[in-house]
Amino acid sequence: MPPNNDRSTPHRLRLALACCTLAAAGCLGATAARAAESHERFPEPVYVTLQSSDAVERMPSDAAWDALPGAHYDAISADGRRMLVSSKDRPEAYLLDPRNGRKLATLPVGPTPQGVAISPDGRWGLAVSAGQGTVAVIDMAGQRVARSIAVGKVPHNARFSADGKLAYVTLQGAGGVAVLDMASLAKVDAFPVPGIHGPHNLDLSADGRTLWVRDLVGKVAAVDLASRKVLAVIPVGLGHGGIDVIPGGRYVFAGAIADHVVDVIDPATFKVVKRIEVGQGPHGVRASRDGRWVYVGVTGTDKLAVIDTRTLEVTRQLATHGRLPFWLAVPGND
Repeated sequence: MPPNNDRSTPHRLRLALACCTLAAAGCLGATAARAAESHERFPEPVYVTLQSSDAVERMPSDAAWDALPGAHYDAISADGRRMLVSSKDRPEAYLLDPRNGRKLATLPVGPTPQGVAISPDGRWGLAVSAGQGTVAVIDMAGQRVARSIAVGKVPHNARFSADGKLAYVTLQGAGGVAVLDMASLAKVDAFPVPGIHGPHNLDLSADGRTLWVRDLVGKVAAVDLASRKVLAVIPVGLGHGGIDVIPGGRYVFAGAIADHVVDVIDPATFKVVKRIEVGQGPHGVRASRDGRWVYVGVTGTDKLAVIDTRTLEVTRQLATHGRLPFWLAVPGND
């Protein structure tokens, strides 16, 4: 007679259940590990404009919001509750709630929109019109354009001082920078930036004393704001690109859309200390709030490169869910 297997069946069942439990635990563990790794590299979300897909993507969550024609430059408020996005194709900018992607307003800002910025207290937004030579001042609470300020020839991008009292606007056509007073909502000054061609994007040092300006062809200028003297002109990658003084001020990172490297500048010596290969066409660069990570939109490969600022190495290359990742916004460093 064949052996009676009734006694062995419960044992086999318990063994199978134990294997399933271990497999499930392994899957949960792997998922938790990926989530922890993702949180480490992305302590805050990164909002990436996908210019050729008319969208903004929130990474690493994969949430994306479309119906934003020619999504070009973006800026986010310090509290992460409001976002401005300019259009490459239309004379307008969009006010969004970045928590859910809801479009709150479409704002007329003038032809050829470029950079946008939000004041540290969240009261004012700025949207540059290169075609009109103006900056639209946006009442963020009222969700409307409060004033248009004539700033000069072919303005490109804007940056607020840390206290929000002033804003600086690059003037590609005039070879300099305009200064806006945010109390009077007026242009109060302008100064040249010799040694570079077409002031493009800009950022401020942590102490507010040095203005860093990225040009159109492959140079960065450091300008002492008290004297308006150019302290250094630094060769970087080819073409134009973004620039970011990372929180804490240890490094300045500069993109280069006609190249395949991101340059890392030591602000104490005005020297490039490393050129990091990221892929063809890096443009937008922005650090995490704590300065640990730098994110780069690589336009030629449709990826977001993640750089560890401790090692100055690329640790991840994440594919975007759309084409041409152009500009980046990070809450707490924007």
